[in-house]
Amino acid sequence: MMSTVIPHEARAVYYSKGGADMRDRITKTAKLGYDIGTRNAFLPDGEMIVTCVKTRLAHAGVRHLLPQSPYWTKVADEQIPISQADMMVTWHSLPTTVMKQLTRWKVPIPADESAAFLHSWQLTAHMLGILDEYIPGSWDEANSQAAQVLDPVLAPTTEGVKLADILLHLGVTIDGGILTTHILGALTRYMLGDEICGWLQIPREPVWDPVFEAFWPTFVAIKEGLLKITDAPPGLLQVYWAFDEIIRLGTLLFLSGGNLPISIQIPTANNPNY
Repeated sequence: MMSTVIPHEARAVYYSKGGADMRDRITKTAKLGYDIGTRNAFLPDGEMIVTCVKTRLAHAGVRHLLPQSPYWTKVADEQIPISQADMMVTWHSLPTTVMKQLTRWKVPIPADESAAFLHSWQLTAHMLGILDEYIPGSWDEANSQAAQVLDPVLAPTTEGVKLADILLHLGVTIDGGILTTHILGALTRYMLGDEICGWLQIPREPVWDPVFEAFWPTFVAIKEGLLKITDAPPGLLQVYWAFDEIIRLGTLLFLSGGNLPISIQIPTANNPNY
């Protein structure tokens, strides 16, 4: 969802082939996020090296094709998409943002695991073609760089608002949007804040907004083994089940629900609708 308020990324996604099928597009992004977290990610029997190379080739295809789109060139303020700066911005929307959230939720992370998590993303950045001199060498550097290159560029665009609406309604295939649309909206507000939700025209959720605000940190603490479920405040058991269901439905929607195996391919055209 953060990608929808990164103008260069939102426009590149919207007018490229991925914009025509956001479920497929986000599934491929989820594959990279899944592969990097496997125990054998960069080993010969892992998938991360191939995933990085395929993603890099897909980026090359978009760089070639998107400048041929009159719709993209009409709104773009760059001549070639997915530049070094663009990739670095997107990089910070992933590991740097994740680490900030884990810190916000007071999840204890051993120093060696923190360093290993950063290293895995440094290696990923290198394999995606980001020049080594731009890749942060520490979390302090990452946070400092994000404040320079990510935070200032966040802004609404017409394309981003449309993409956000598409993402919020992806769960319609599972429950008709009865719950998933509202839950995803509340989760976005909890993660990204009121200002970004205002940009994206995401309405407030009178039921789910306060639920996330009150109970999500406790849910995380229970998942991390910092609290026992029996220590949870009254009413959390039902909410705890709902949060687990969100995770299960997300997995079903973006991974199991798609065509398996997930295949990252070089695009041969832009969004046929534009």
